[in-house]
Amino acid sequence: MFVAVINGSPNPEGNTNRLLKEAFDLLEGAGVETVYMQLSEIMSGLKVPFCVACSNPCRGSCYAGTSLARAFDLLRRADGIIMGSPVYFSTVSAQLKAFWDKTRLLRKEKALLNVVGGALTVGAARFGGQETTLRAMHDMMLCQGMTVVGDGYWENDSGHQGPCAVRPSEDDMNGINRARILARRVLEVAGATMSLRLHRLSARE
Repeated sequence: MFVAVINGSPNPEGNTNRLLKEAFDLLEGAGVETVYMQLSEIMSGLKVPFCVACSNPCRGSCYAGTSLARAFDLLRRADGIIMGSPVYFSTVSAQLKAFWDKTRLLRKEKALLNVVGGALTVGAARFGGQETTLRAMHDMMLCQGMTVVGDGYWENDSGHQGPCAVRPSEDDMNGINRARILARRVLEVAGATMSLRLHRLSARE
């Protein structure tokens, strides 16, 4: 089992990081191989940080040999992905959008097909656009054919769409608890669907 945790916040030590670390720590505690990706660092070295559809189908030539290419190689192995973003005008950060726009080659390869995904977000106010930000992340994952998780059993309620917190997130125990639950949900569903990702093994051979 391998799970990627993706921080779409431009602030590596901010509110989104605080929630994602809760999910990350739970995964590691469960013995799962886990990687933490800070997108502001991955995207900062790119000469062309935004997708301009320079080739169709995508060949990935604009980021070959960069940290983004290495990040995508990790995603090709992922059984689960948990990503987070702060709320920016009721949607995701520019860093996360730019990163995901660059995944066109992964979509062509069906590399994320049936990978289990979950999302979390933090806003400046209790009703500050969190659910629309979650929906944007879910749409990104659905476009890759991923399996999106949200609410769970009564004792495993990660929120209808996923964890939503208000800053400062370290004081939002509801958001912290739901971030942990989201990690358990991703593990549960990823473990039950391993056979659905076997197509990637033949693609790499």
